[in-house]
Amino acid sequence: MLENALIYYIDDLLPNLKLVKALLNSYGYKNVVVIDDPCKVLDLYKANRPDLILLDVNMPVMDGYQVLGQLRGLNDPLLPPIVMMTANDGLEHREKALSAGARDYITKPFASSELRLRVQNLLEAQLAFRLLNDQKAVLEEMVAERTEAVNRSYSQALQCLARAASYRDNDTGLHTQRMSEYSVVIAKSLGWNDANCKLLLLAAPMHDIGKIGIPDAILKKTGKLDAEEWALMQTHSQIGADILAAFDSELLEMARVISSSHHEKWDGTGYPNGLAGEAISQVARIVAVADVFDALTSERPYKNAWPDVEALDYIIENAGVHFDPDIVSHFVCIFSKILAIKAFFNAASETIELNNV
Repeated sequence: MLENALIYYIDDLLPNLKLVKALLNSYGYKNVVVIDDPCKVLDLYKANRPDLILLDVNMPVMDGYQVLGQLRGLNDPLLPPIVMMTANDGLEHREKALSAGARDYITKPFASSELRLRVQNLLEAQLAFRLLNDQKAVLEEMVAERTEAVNRSYSQALQCLARAASYRDNDTGLHTQRMSEYSVVIAKSLGWNDANCKLLLLAAPMHDIGKIGIPDAILKKTGKLDAEEWALMQTHSQIGADILAAFDSELLEMARVISSSHHEKWDGTGYPNGLAGEAISQVARIVAVADVFDALTSERPYKNAWPDVEALDYIIENAGVHFDPDIVSHFVCIFSKILAIKAFFNAASETIELNNV
């Protein structure tokens, strides 16, 4: 395997290039590339990363230390070992080379056996390093695939729970889909990465899963709830958190936090725990805005749908009271995207109704 290693030798003197290449070939190394212009090294490296670099120090235009600096500047995690080769002997020269990032140092003239052994040792070490790196990548891919499979299973379970909850509530199933999509575009505006946004899309529909535990007489009441009924209704947040706390996964933990805290308010007057400000998880603060906007703009048995602009004004007016002011600012900036999502789901709803006629 070592005989197929790609070796670069950089030197401005043709006799040196011919000699070292001949020696390396005699050791059995088939892929030796000699480079007489140090200015070409970086482009050649980017095109085809070698397994070992032998680098002369004293060259015109660009010396070996400058070439070494360029290569290290790439921040390549698989940067091959670089051996500095020079007639300059002395401890200070060796220390300079090793401090600059060279793996080894060979003084000219050198014995053929010394070159052979140093090249072999460094190539073996680099091969082992690459094998470990490849194994790590394979393991990370396996973990990612397994995590994805687990999340798919949890997602299916969550969807079943959400569907069960929707049968007991006056809200439509499209409410959970819309507010989930709203939540994701808010999160993206806040700088969330794709992986966490995907989790949010799956977790947000669980925000009111605790309503499963609320009696129908309260849940489906068309009139205003009295104080006792409202107190019982508020327990749905903790019920949902308790249901989801039985599972151990990143996805379900996010769903639990959302269920528990999306009714908390920025000023501390929300429920169930009276949390305030940043003590409320950001994901719950995001869902709070998305949930309220969709609730306001949706028709329910006990109210008409608010116009979009009036609902937006309500969100803005309650920044710093009910809602996180920073999240409201982002919501305002992406409001056109929110309306586009709303229009998409409205169109989908109309299509479903026509197909059922």
